Amino acid sequence: MSCTIIQELDEISDRYDAILCDLWGCYHDGIRPYHAAVSACQAVKDAGKTVILLTNAPRPADQVQAFLDKIGAPPESYHAIVSSGAACQAALTSGRWGDRFFYLGPDRDRHMLEGPGLQRYPAEEASAILCTGLVDEFTEGLEDYDARLADLKALGLKMLCANPDIVVDRGHERFWCAGALAERYARIGGEVVYFGKPHAPIYERSLEVLEEVSGRAIAPERVLAIGDGPATDVKGGCDFGLDTLFVTG
Repeated sequence: MSCTIIQELDEISDRYDAILCDLWGCYHDGIRPYHAAVSACQAVKDAGKTVILLTNAPRPADQVQAFLDKIGAPPESYHAIVSSGAACQAALTSGRWGDRFFYLGPDRDRHMLEGPGLQRYPAEEASAILCTGLVDEFTEGLEDYDARLADLKALGLKMLCANPDIVVDRGHERFWCAGALAERYARIGGEVVYFGKPHAPIYERSLEVLEEVSGRAIAPERVLAIGDGPATDVKGGCDFGLDTLFVTG
């Protein structure tokens, strides 16, 4: 494995036909887009290449796009969005984990259980847990969940984690994500199923979307994964066999 340090994407962009660009931390900071990142994505797109925004956001792609529109991200800078939330929602409706889910997460992501045949249930009646994050990441810490996680483990419930990220930075503040709760649940012996980076299914889906958008199959060696998370973006891209650009700051 070789490593090259670059200053700008255009130093290497001619080697690729598509990029999979992480959102939070690479394309925006949770409050506003990074101008240089948007310009880089726009340049790749203007060169006739495909830009997919690949995110561990625990919500469907249309809601991710609505958020991007709200913070002023230009839709012409990318072709499509692939989210862990969409992958998780598809799994929820598959029936593989039943149809009775205990929801653990903030109110803003309750829509994840609004699909056909999906319902929220008390933990004692549920077939699995859907975790999208802390109920209130502004006031709670991980230790506040220890007793609750122990109770869920005692019920023998699998946790479906819609966002494997451990933390996220919003502006200059840092918040815990669903991945941190899932990690804590696994530590006490709970079984966790992850959706999103660094796991292979979201990359498989990304290549499918690339083909849909570009109208042709794009070889993995012509795809560049970009991200700022070593345990998610970098590990996921490398494990899937993609050249991976680590954004350090």
